[in-house]
Amino acid sequence: MIIDGAVITNAGPKCHFIVENNVPILREKDILSTEKATTPAKRIYFAIQLMYIDNGNLAVHHNAYWDLVRDFLEAAPRSIAIIDKISNEILQGNYYPAMKTCKKLIAYEEEVISRVQ
Repeated sequence: MIIDGAVITNAGPKCHFIVENNVPILREKDILSTEKATTPAKRIYFAIQLMYIDNGNLAVHHNAYWDLVRDFLEAAPRSIAIIDKISNEILQGNYYPAMKTCKKLIAYEEEVISRVQ
């Protein structure tokens, strides 16, 4: 789990958290490590994840996102509808919804790759 940039690991059978303020929270199922960001769509997801949890370096993560998106669209122009939804969320500062939509981009990428093989 990541809470406002702090990585938290549950070491026991039960764990209760109460977060009293508004901070970014990611559960394990939504966290993508650098090692697992092995495809272009996953690297886009990772850039959005960093926007969500590392607000201090937002400009760097935005630049990385736009570079990755440009390259992705060159390779898969039919992904424009999904990319547009993700980008609109990012431009509004809605990073978690952008991450959720990016999971659709990852699924699209997997589908395209499976047809090529």
